[in-house]
Amino acid sequence: MPSLDETLLAIRDALSRLYASHPRAMRGLGAVVALTALAFGWYFRPWLHTAVYGVYTTPVLPVAAAVGVAVAVALRRRLGTIADGQVGFAVFVVVLLLGSSVAGLFAGAELGRDTMARADTAETLPESDADRPRVVTKSVASRYASNTLNFPQYRTDGGDITVRNGTPYWSYALAPDGAFNHYTKRQHGTVLVDMTQQNAEVDTVVGDLERGIGPAFYNNYRFATLKRANYLVDYEDPFMVVHDGEQYIAVPYTKPEFHWLPVPHTTPEWGGVALIHSDGRVQDLSPSAARDHPALSEQTLYPVELTRKSVAATKYRNGIVNTFTSHEDEVEIAPVPGEDNDQPFVVFTEDGPKYVVAVEPYGEAQGLKEVWTVDARTGAYEVYSPSASLFGARKATDYVRQAARTTDWNRFTPSEPVPVVVDGQLYWEVRVVPDDSSGIAYIAFVNARSSDVHEVSTTPEVTAFLQGESLDGQPTGPSDTDRPPRIVVERVAPNGTVVETMAVYGNETVRVSPANNTTASA
Repeated sequence: MPSLDETLLAIRDALSRLYASHPRAMRGLGAVVALTALAFGWYFRPWLHTAVYGVYTTPVLPVAAAVGVAVAVALRRRLGTIADGQVGFAVFVVVLLLGSSVAGLFAGAELGRDTMARADTAETLPESDADRPRVVTKSVASRYASNTLNFPQYRTDGGDITVRNGTPYWSYALAPDGAFNHYTKRQHGTVLVDMTQQNAEVDTVVGDLERGIGPAFYNNYRFATLKRANYLVDYEDPFMVVHDGEQYIAVPYTKPEFHWLPVPHTTPEWGGVALIHSDGRVQDLSPSAARDHPALSEQTLYPVELTRKSVAATKYRNGIVNTFTSHEDEVEIAPVPGEDNDQPFVVFTEDGPKYVVAVEPYGEAQGLKEVWTVDARTGAYEVYSPSASLFGARKATDYVRQAARTTDWNRFTPSEPVPVVVDGQLYWEVRVVPDDSSGIAYIAFVNARSSDVHEVSTTPEVTAFLQGESLDGQPTGPSDTDRPPRIVVERVAPNGTVVETMAVYGNETVRVSPANNTTASA
């Protein structure tokens, strides 16, 4: 049996003989093959986007290629050896890897300097909007959405924040479920889970989208967007928008800004928002046009991932070398508990929606170094540096565990500590969630200065706390309802959704009585 090398040589010889005997026909065939490949690549260019964009945003690549070619040419002229190509390729790979690593450091430092330069210094943090509290966590919302789903051919996909008629929701696409439906069906609608209500408040908007989330490429929003809108940009995760009964898909994106010295590199900047209509039309909107579009008038538009990268890059405020040596004034984004969700968090304030990022000192310290707030519609940055010593998000969850001595922490988890401001005082709003994310057991507000923990178990109590009402006239000693609940009673629907919760304090008891089904006469 011939070896692979022998087979390839035989094929090459056969093609050479064929080309020698029919040169014009072979040239024509080669042209047809090349044109077919180009047409195929052009039509399916969305599939090539990751590779093309990666090359486009790596300006050190041509530098590495030039060095590799120069080395190969020099070796050939000096030694005349056939190995010059292999050596040149090896040099290209080494220069590319080293250059990309160095370019990444300079890109981070450039982004950090730009973020620090355009950020305003805030004297105070904006007050939280008591009418739009962030109550339901992402993991619980996902459970609510799937538990209430009654479409057997579809599943929920996504999980991002949208606003409808002033109320924030977790939004999910009704995507085709299973291989057959993936290729034969479109996105069937949108599932909205009210973020401000502790119990399951779910609304499903039904209607097929020509280009949606989840189906095969010919019905998929991303394939259509990469063909009809900007190609050489980086699209973030989509989110659903429901406006005046119509469904849309909004996709913020960033574009690269090129820098050539001291090493070629790129940094991301906000490019705009792609808006996909239910009939498949794709609008490419600039940031200002997106803010003015009626369907996006309430939405958070600035890219979330760009916010995280920009704030994280401020660790280079004292230079690149400092991050490898003394770490003076170096910061890091605080890691927080919360399944499949991390900072920045969207917080609705009296000044509008904000992305909020809490940063801590580098290392094991868990104090609060800074709080960055980013206008979710304009991308304006502000940084707040507390004058007093405050503890951070991770420590807040520790205080919640310490306060609730009767909670079984093998079955419950403190989740998503979100910074909120009440009467000028910073609190960490921590949701206590069962491990299966079946609902919200209760919510703890932890004073970031005193570490006092105030626990509430209903949405009206959350609203009252954010309005400052529950802070007025409290007795000096803690009352029963200021202490952690002894037990939490949950009323659960047959599908596992927590319909209602009730906290039991102190020496209170729970009485369960059968319903009286006797109908009294009038």
